[in-house]
Order: sequence, then structure tokens, then C-alpha cells
Amino acid sequence: MEIYAGPFDVEAKPDDSPVTRADIEAENLIAAGLAEIAPDIPVVAEEAVSAGQVPDVGNRFFLVDPLDGTREFVQRNGEFTVNIALIVDGAPVMGVIHAPASGEIVFADSALGAFAGRVDLGEGNSTVTDIRPIHARSCDETGAVALVSRSHCDKQTREALARFSPGSVRELGSSLKLCRIAEGSADLYLRHGPTMQWDTAAGDAILRAAGGCVVDLAGAPLRYARKVDGVNRDFGNPDFCAFGDTRLKTRL
Repeated sequence: MEIYAGPFDVEAKPDDSPVTRADIEAENLIAAGLAEIAPDIPVVAEEAVSAGQVPDVGNRFFLVDPLDGTREFVQRNGEFTVNIALIVDGAPVMGVIHAPASGEIVFADSALGAFAGRVDLGEGNSTVTDIRPIHARSCDETGAVALVSRSHCDKQTREALARFSPGSVRELGSSLKLCRIAEGSADLYLRHGPTMQWDTAAGDAILRAAGGCVVDLAGAPLRYARKVDGVNRDFGNPDFCAFGDTRLKTRL
């Protein structure tokens, strides 16, 4: 947030996506923290992978996106997040998403459920307060609220949305879309085009724990591994759909 409040440079990575000093410094802090609390679990982090630093992973690893929604960060609209997830046997079993601009935090454990709260910053420390359980809602198809990416909504996505006849369509940046579905204020999110597993893993863990799902276009849960069938990029995702009410999968 100190970087966000002042002037900063924006550079382009090899895939033309933007990166700032905030991405890199946040990732360094997160990687150091995870190494301290779980030194035996490899960390797959966006900026390290972009720099060619890809660890060997087994059936357990962390996925880290230190700044999801860098375009939103650059535009200073507040819709950016920090995403951290734990993967076990190809599934996200724990996840946390923090939105620094608003103080919102959403987190989940597959054995305990999904929760939301607020991060209160103190002198050299911070606490999570106002913790409450969250649940995805049942969906009346005629009134479904659909979310689309503020920066990546294309013609194919809008054509696919037509099959669901949503009551409204709203734009939102970063993994906040999955949080809104998990908390029951929206119902579905469709994404066509390339995404990476660190973009979705934390939100997927949260949405699964809240009763929803994130699935590929065949209706199968997303899998998390270096190589996924049908995806050319290491740690890449297929096109996917997120639903609060799992019955909506039948409309794919």
C-alpha cells in the first residue's frame, strides 16, 4: 500500500502482462513467511516462475499470486488482491485472499469451511477481526448475478454467458469475483482465455469450502499441478466457470 500511494514504474513481462515493484516485494515477503512456517513445502510463485525459478513439486505445494489484478493496481481502482493457496493431491485445500485497499480478507480450510473478516493494521503487527462464516447461495436462474473480468472480458465470454440468461452482469477485477460468489452476493463467473493456477487456486479453495465449485468446460473440478491435460503452459488453467450453486453446471 505504500507503493500504491506513491509514484511507481510499470514494466512488461515476456507475456506482456504488467509488473511493478509491489508484485516483487510482496512475493519476497510471502515466500519468506511460508519458508518459515512450512519449510518442507515448495512455493510456486508468479514472479519467480516468470523469472525461470520453478521448484520441483510433489503432491503438496503452495501457489502464490502476490498481486492479482496488477492492472487494477496500476489504475488505482482498489480491485487487487493477494492470493495464497495450499495444494494437496491436485486440489486446493486451503486458501486466503486479501484485498489490501479495502482491508477485506477471505479464507478457507476444506475441513472447516469458508470465512471473511477484516485486517486491522497495527504498529508492526496486524490482526484479523470481524470473522464470520460465508456460504454460496442457491440461485434463481432468472435473477442470477454474473461477474466478468474488468480487464479480460471478450466476445466468447459474453456469448457463453447468454446460455445462463443472468439477471445482471457486473465487472470486477482480480480474484474478488470468486470471493463475491463464495459470500453469496453473486452467482457465476465465466473465464475464457489463458489464466494461471495462482490466479484461481485460493479463490477455488474458498468457493469449494463455501459450497460452490470451479470447473472446466466439461464440468470437472480444476486440477492443480505443473502439467494439466489439455493445457500447454506449466501451471496453466483451462477455460473455466465458477458457480455458487453447483446445479448451474448443467447449463454448460
